[in-house]
Amino acid sequence: MSGSRTEPGVVARARWPEAGDDEQAPGVPGFVCSQFAPVAVAVAERCLRRGYGSAGVPAGVRTGIVLVSASGDLVSAEHVRATVEAGGRVGPLFFFQSVPNSVVGHIAARWGLRGPVVCLSPTGDPYTDGTAEADLLRDDGDADEVLLILIEQAPDAPTEAVAVLLGGEGRP
Repeated sequence: MSGSRTEPGVVARARWPEAGDDEQAPGVPGFVCSQFAPVAVAVAERCLRRGYGSAGVPAGVRTGIVLVSASGDLVSAEHVRATVEAGGRVGPLFFFQSVPNSVVGHIAARWGLRGPVVCLSPTGDPYTDGTAEADLLRDDGDADEVLLILIEQAPDAPTEAVAVLLGGEGRP
């Protein structure tokens, strides 16, 4: 991922994993089987805490979320595919959690974020595509700042993510 902490418009940044993290992110109620949601939540909360501390997002700030993932929740998708292929019954949680928007909605509700939510699959560089979408939300007046989450799952590697809080001009 490109960019640095001193990059214009970057309020806070976080990664998963960082030094001292366990191999697995803490579980998230309502999400099972996959680390996609737990890692998205962990990196988002880490970034928001770095940007706002324990006080949380001020009431007047509209913080949007842009989640960028080329792969989406691969583990859940593979579980559903294998279950259907074997003639099994897919558990109802998978209909909810297999959509990346569901974890982004969870983050927004948990933090009281009042901006738009966008999930996209990049056509080019994920960071460039994500920041372009964040700029669009801010330029159109839909959000004061945007939490950008870049997350990928690989079949043979741990889930990794980066979150960047962009904007904040005129922050209190």
